[in-house]
Amino acid sequence: MALRIGVDSGGTFTDVCLFDEETGKLDIWKVSSTPDDPSRGIANGIAEGLATVGGAAAQVAFLGHGTTVATNALIELKGVDTGLITTDGFRDLLEIGRQKRPSLYDMNAEKPEILVSRNRRLEVPERLKNDGSVDQSLDEGKLRAAIHTLAGEEVKAIAVCFLYGFLNTAHERRVIEILREELPEVFVSASHAVAPEFREYERMSTTVVNAYLGPVMQRYIERLKHRLTELGIPVAPQLTQSNGGVIGFDTAAQLPVRTVLSGPSTGVVAAQAVGRMAGYENIITFDVGGTSSDVALLQGGFCKLTGEANIHGYPIKAPMLDIHTVGAGGGSIAFVDSGGLLKVGPRSAGADPGPVCYGRGNTEATVTDANIVLQTLNPVEILGGRMKVRRDLAIEAVQRLADQLGLGLMETAQGIISVVTANIAKAIRVISVQRGHDPRDYALMAFGGAGPLHAARLAKELDIARIIVPLTPGTLCALGLLLTDLRSDFAISRLMKVGPEAAGPMMNGFDALERQADAWFGQEGIAEDRRVVSRTADMRYVGQNYELQVSVPVGPVTGETLEVLVSRFEQAHLQRFGFIAEGEAIQIVTLRVEAAGLVNKAQFAPQPDAGSSCEAAVIGSRKVYMDEAKDFVACPVYARDRLCAGNRIAGPAIVEQMDTTTVILPDMQATVDSYLNLILEARA
Repeated sequence: MALRIGVDSGGTFTDVCLFDEETGKLDIWKVSSTPDDPSRGIANGIAEGLATVGGAAAQVAFLGHGTTVATNALIELKGVDTGLITTDGFRDLLEIGRQKRPSLYDMNAEKPEILVSRNRRLEVPERLKNDGSVDQSLDEGKLRAAIHTLAGEEVKAIAVCFLYGFLNTAHERRVIEILREELPEVFVSASHAVAPEFREYERMSTTVVNAYLGPVMQRYIERLKHRLTELGIPVAPQLTQSNGGVIGFDTAAQLPVRTVLSGPSTGVVAAQAVGRMAGYENIITFDVGGTSSDVALLQGGFCKLTGEANIHGYPIKAPMLDIHTVGAGGGSIAFVDSGGLLKVGPRSAGADPGPVCYGRGNTEATVTDANIVLQTLNPVEILGGRMKVRRDLAIEAVQRLADQLGLGLMETAQGIISVVTANIAKAIRVISVQRGHDPRDYALMAFGGAGPLHAARLAKELDIARIIVPLTPGTLCALGLLLTDLRSDFAISRLMKVGPEAAGPMMNGFDALERQADAWFGQEGIAEDRRVVSRTADMRYVGQNYELQVSVPVGPVTGETLEVLVSRFEQAHLQRFGFIAEGEAIQIVTLRVEAAGLVNKAQFAPQPDAGSSCEAAVIGSRKVYMDEAKDFVACPVYARDRLCAGNRIAGPAIVEQMDTTTVILPDMQATVDSYLNLILEARA
């Protein structure tokens, strides 16, 4: 037995996927998370999972791990006391930001808390020109004085960000050398190592966030390393990045900012793999948890990367999958606003007390409560019988809303579902329609604990013809860890117009980035035949403020290469914005190299067709309120683990499994494909 293990540590549950390379058998396991020390919950989950399948720690051949430690520390502002050393005159850049304001006319809008207080933002004389040449040398005497001031403030981390530090790293490198002399115990984050790209505010914000989270991630990783050693795990564990790849623990400890989307990114990676197996390349993913829904668009089998995102109010320049999040999940609270309209979210009941039906003291109706009232969710127990629920309490909570609205109980419960569906549909239109993609050309892949529960009505809202529900949707993020590669991204900003004179600088830039990639390959111990490198460039018309990422052919940069780039950029611009600016000069802004170390992944074998009959999977029946009938409709209930390839289910029907529930509407049918995915379509 050779086991590959993926672990996704969430706020409520820690999910474990165990894949036996010899038999192809996949087992899933859930344990309660331990927020006070997430490493304990992970160790417990691995130990219990191994015991469940009769495996031993010595048989583990791969261990991948997704975490919310960095994300939660940023959201909850539980990082460390941090200092900032920057160019003379730029200490307030972190607070000023840009003129762009998300709530321009809201006089009461709250700005995110500044992670470094002004007395800890210190300036030192130095200056680089916009070509990287030195205008003013670094004043080491005043630098040491600034370091002594920060030492007196007892900071645990220091961010270093100089103007144009991404063009010439000499000054920042010298600061790091002196910091290691003066304050060897302090975590240091330098902008040229974290985000070597132009746009000084975003680069500074990213560097500060990395410093703020660094010691938190280091402590967590050390504790987890110790627990895994105690378990007897023989392999070096890997941690998920926001770009969907994994990196070693040591790299993650130095660059925690790259893990802020660690959780949802692996769900998208798994969706890419499941889609390819099922034969679908164009997919919109729909991942619904307790608090939020994450959506992404996969074209040609892959989700695009973005180089910048705003995470809870903090701009971050780091490679990450293009995932859009909306505050609509199972725990989202429904309420009546001041205008008498029904609204849902973004406020959530969380895991404790959770929805009203949990019976833990919450009295505000949630999306889960609405599903319990409608009986789309089992009104007695969920999680495969591991959790009992109180439908009577859910009815009381929804009835209070109904009284406020002047509607009936079922109308109100269905209204909650309709509102949350509209919220998620709006998020999907942001990543599709607003970017030149027609949702009708895509299949909808539903996962997360509540994705399959809402997928049918969401698909109708968007006029999507086909829904894919993976075999283990509630633990798909953990499964994604078994389907991804080691990966790191390298970037450098070099502003230049596209023309013959750009070929040399471009080639020099890519050569420098590929040397960094080679060093990373060596650091991670990746064999030569397992190394893959790809190139992209961020491009725009001269005068534009935002860029589009375009793939660059590997090899020498020639005139033909530049022609290909122009063509690809124009096509990308046409799709995104609807036009090509003929005759306008095109500019290359940032060069990027993606380095991937290929690993052995979980492989799934297709199952033989067992015929269309699924009677053996029926475990009961219950009445479910269907808006289409405006009444309760008797629905057969199927056990997902009893369904076989080729089985067909005519709606209305409910499919239950430990980690989720799938609703099949009256005019739909579901087919089990050869990889045991449920494919929902309109009934012929």
